[in-house]
Amino acid sequence: MPGATQESPVEIAIVGGGVIGLSLAAGLIKQNVKVKIYEQAKSFREIGAGMAFTANAIRCMSLMNPDIASALRSGGSVATSLDKNDPNDYLRWIDGYNKRRKGEPSYQEMLYKLDAGYRGFEGTRRDHFLEALVKVIPQDIVELNKRLDNIEEKGFEGRLQLNFADGTSAKADAVIGCDGIKSRVRELMFGEDNPASYPHYTHKVAYRALVPMDKAIQALGEYKARNQHNHVGPNAHLIHYPVAKQTMINATVFMSDPNEWPDDKVMVAPGTRKDIEAVFADWNPCLTSLIQYFPEKLEKWAVFDTWDYPAPYFNKGSICLAGDAAHASSPHHGAGACCGIEDALCLCTLMIEVNATLRDTSMTKREALSLAFEVFNAVRRTRGQWLVNSSRRVCDFFHQPEWGDESTWIKAETCFEEIKDRYYKILHFDYNAMIQQTIEEYAKRQPVSELVAQRGTNSLATVIPAVVAN
Repeated sequence: MPGATQESPVEIAIVGGGVIGLSLAAGLIKQNVKVKIYEQAKSFREIGAGMAFTANAIRCMSLMNPDIASALRSGGSVATSLDKNDPNDYLRWIDGYNKRRKGEPSYQEMLYKLDAGYRGFEGTRRDHFLEALVKVIPQDIVELNKRLDNIEEKGFEGRLQLNFADGTSAKADAVIGCDGIKSRVRELMFGEDNPASYPHYTHKVAYRALVPMDKAIQALGEYKARNQHNHVGPNAHLIHYPVAKQTMINATVFMSDPNEWPDDKVMVAPGTRKDIEAVFADWNPCLTSLIQYFPEKLEKWAVFDTWDYPAPYFNKGSICLAGDAAHASSPHHGAGACCGIEDALCLCTLMIEVNATLRDTSMTKREALSLAFEVFNAVRRTRGQWLVNSSRRVCDFFHQPEWGDESTWIKAETCFEEIKDRYYKILHFDYNAMIQQTIEEYAKRQPVSELVAQRGTNSLATVIPAVVAN
């Protein structure tokens, strides 16, 4: 009945307490949505590896809730480039394999440099950001140690009951799965026998390390250490960028693996520095020196994604998937979390529309939320799955065997025009157009009898002013 919003706010259960789940919760709270987060871990914890966000993703954070962007900065984020003569950030691809100048074994050829704009990428330690983000939301909305078992529809109102492995349950009007690459919500949506319920091995492995800045400078030199660089070569690459207020670098090695991963339920295995040294033995001495500062014992991360069997849809009734739960990508664009933030902004926009619908029409919560999630699927699925595909594509370029043969260097370098176009779609994503499309799609899909003549005052663009490019 009209006026339902004032009587009882929409209640949404977010499954997963990672960066996307917490950011979404912080945004929904601003829209008078009652939120509860269910996290299967006993405490909020992330590995101390780095992550980066584009300037556009950070503006999306600010549109949802300015405190999210503040948490990123307070967590020690820094621009991934540091050049006193140029305030812009750049993505750099550099020859990590060949010794192109006789007598200068440490010389590395700059292959391509892409302007990302002012503070175009900001790098941070994942654990530091999560720690700051937890402080943004009320502590009483979080339930830890809650491993989701199943979801049931209860009662004539269509509310959902989440049943957990510990025997407890909870109810909500809708469920949003932000539970990552091994999403239980996705598995429940598509069924345990459906390959789209699970991620699949990309035949790449990753080794991550945090290296103190003084050690990185010794290995790479001042400029390379303090600025993002992606060192490419045959069947492997190494990317690094500064984090923790320029006190260390986050370095990640990616290597090709022709074998099958032995256990798709466990994506991490013990590794050693010797694994990397064997592959990089003939690479540029700058990189072999840097690798010496990696710990002797490392974790070997299998890179999985949803490329082989993408999700056929992101919504089912009043259940929805967002972030890696919807479109888990390999990390080669460094934009998976950025895409998840875009998802969260779209969902926050839709909750404004849902609240207006419940206030001004006779639609039920289930009807309004199901409609909202249909729109989310229509607006976000193509882009999310494009990122999965594109990340695979650029990694193929980074690992071209042609990098190892001087006669095919020119052929290998032709990839950068395509790489530029792909990164452009990430760096220059039009989030204002997404907001407008979301609002228009929601209005278009409502039953004619329920349309309200004046909807302009309900849009996110009027609730929160648009963030300009700079």
